[in-house]
Amino acid sequence: MGRLAGKVAFITGAARGQGRAEAVRLAAEGADIIAIDLVDNPSRYVKYPAATQADLDETAKLVEQQGRRVLARKADVRKLDELEAVVREGVAQFGRLDVVVANAGIVNYGRTWELDEEQWQDLIDINLTGVWKTVKATVPVLLEQKQGGSVIIISSVAGLKGLPFLAHYAAAKHGVVGLAKTLANELAEHDIRVNTIHPHGVRTGMTDDSMRDFLAQSPMLAPIYMPALPYQMVEPEDIANMVAFLASDESKYITGAQLPVDLGALNR
Repeated sequence: MGRLAGKVAFITGAARGQGRAEAVRLAAEGADIIAIDLVDNPSRYVKYPAATQADLDETAKLVEQQGRRVLARKADVRKLDELEAVVREGVAQFGRLDVVVANAGIVNYGRTWELDEEQWQDLIDINLTGVWKTVKATVPVLLEQKQGGSVIIISSVAGLKGLPFLAHYAAAKHGVVGLAKTLANELAEHDIRVNTIHPHGVRTGMTDDSMRDFLAQSPMLAPIYMPALPYQMVEPEDIANMVAFLASDESKYITGAQLPVDLGALNR
């Protein structure tokens, strides 16, 4: 029996990358999966290819190969009604909800004073407000069940460190830490744990060449991004491993924590 046998997990941004790895890993641990993704370009400032419906379908297929049930739907974390509809459908189909993984996010780059309003707002709407809406759509179900639960928010090294050319991203990722800490206090009496995970760069394809250009123009800032361990990036499965731990009873006494998977970058 897996660590999550009989559990149900809701995962945002599940079509590929970290979200897919998390869905597959939690399924391997015995959980049924409710998976959502926008499967469209969320902002004209996002330069890497958007996830597709085919990507989300592949995630569903991989979950089913683990012998688990899956509900995969297109939904936008900026739209509360869409999130609530998928949560209702998933709970009706699987009977419960136990784990929430707020994973969906975007990234783009720019000097703080050169970001325009739309670029700032698009990222905040998805990476911060979208997490709050994910919580708003799911936590009432956990409370109604009265059986506890685990809420896991994917933050970043940029949620604990001021990374250059990422002011909007760092503001959002710092913001979800405050959200998680507050939720951890509010939900503790209900045995619902809330934690954040802080990856260094993850090999998901969510990047473009503009960061390299900015660092070339300001080489003194490059060391801020350097890891301590002799690796350049972590794999999506490494983040999924931490998600599985926080979703399981092995972490039942951990809440309000910020867990880095950062190659030692935060020690620099």
